Amino acid sequence: MPKGQWDVIKAEFVTSAVQADQYPRPSLPQVAFIGRSNVGKSSLINSLCRRNGLARVSSSPGKTQTLNFYRLDAKRTADDAVDRTQFFLVDLPGYGFARTNRHNKENWSGFIRNYLTDAPDLSLVCQLIDIRHKLMDSDIEAYHWMVSCGLQVQIVLTKMDKVSKSAAMAQVAAVKKELFLSGDQILAYSVQQPLMRGELINRILGVLEGSAEVVPEL
Repeated sequence: MPKGQWDVIKAEFVTSAVQADQYPRPSLPQVAFIGRSNVGKSSLINSLCRRNGLARVSSSPGKTQTLNFYRLDAKRTADDAVDRTQFFLVDLPGYGFARTNRHNKENWSGFIRNYLTDAPDLSLVCQLIDIRHKLMDSDIEAYHWMVSCGLQVQIVLTKMDKVSKSAAMAQVAAVKKELFLSGDQILAYSVQQPLMRGELINRILGVLEGSAEVVPEL
């Protein structure tokens, strides 16, 4: 692991929840992952954690129907010191298409909204967007709604390996312009060749460090 860089060294599923009294205890800083259905969220989580099968990958869009909490251990080596910390990665149901009835969709939007607006330990939301397509209205609406709620949002363009390098750079620039983002608010990610894995981990930990308990290893 490069000196001074964070890495995820352990990840495990903890629980699923749809309401606050089901959230895991004790509390830890949290980072949520959200995006349209079939954006490649589960694959990215598995890649980030380097653990195949941690988040269940399905060919059916809208498979995730609960808030899924994963406890991640991260480690950083800097000079002669080793720092460790833990946080929850929270996998949220996808917005957009889902194979469910209207009543269930309304329930989904309710508990997702409640989590995003009320979770006291939520520090960052990673919004995943498929790099192969132009921004959809639901992507734009979700982003602006989360920002209006005071949430810090990191845009992650998924499936970078599906397009050429020039096309990826062009889409990053287009999304950056459309959402008025700074350079550190957006990055492109490839699961097949985990490009930007270290960068995404360190952006996440950079946000969480203010709230996470970083414990030096003696």
